[in-house]
Amino acid sequence: MAADTPHPRSRPRYVRDGIVLGAAVGLFGVTFGVLATSAGLSVAQACVMSLLVFTGASQFAAVGILASGGSPASALASALLLASRNGIYGLALHRQLRGRLLRRLGAAHLIIDESTAMALGQDDAADAEGAFWVAGLSVFVFWNLGTLAGAMGGNALGDPEAWGLDAAFPAGFIVLAAPHVRSIDGRIAAIAGAIIALAAVPLLPAGAPIVVASAGAGVALLLRARRTRSDDPAGEEGP
Repeated sequence: MAADTPHPRSRPRYVRDGIVLGAAVGLFGVTFGVLATSAGLSVAQACVMSLLVFTGASQFAAVGILASGGSPASALASALLLASRNGIYGLALHRQLRGRLLRRLGAAHLIIDESTAMALGQDDAADAEGAFWVAGLSVFVFWNLGTLAGAMGGNALGDPEAWGLDAAFPAGFIVLAAPHVRSIDGRIAAIAGAIIALAAVPLLPAGAPIVVASAGAGVALLLRARRTRSDDPAGEEGP
């Protein structure tokens, strides 16, 4: 009797998830293209911003300030403030993103909320790296295609707020955060971050509460270290 032919390894689920995620983010790119040209940017300027900046929240903040009459300096400061969280993401991903300098530079440009969440949501190290690249490249392609479409056809789309995309942003973040609150450390970090952000809203400028909320991860790490010490038998005194 002939031996069974081994089945080829199925395509990892993160491939499908990353492509679907990128397509969904492309809708936000359309919105950005519309808002950017409405704020006075040309089609070329909007597209170059998406290619080189590639940080959605920072781009929306910048064009929002320009649209309201703010100076380019204030728009840049707000964008940099929101983009600072990507540096924290880079520290969290340093084990998954190794290789030559050129490869790491390319990865650095793709460190965003979606690619980080996809990578950290995997159990296997190889899957984490693959999920990062699939999600990062997918979002990059769809975001820039969406920006181009929105910038060129913004007048035909009308007011982007009428499409309800303002509610889609927080909904997307909730979906991305869901895999990380299954553990006790994730729940502690989420609750602590939410409390910090709410307390900072009346004290700090727009965008800053999101950045300082990352301190919630530090709270979770401190509590985990305390639990580890209390459970470590080596730390107990001998007879």
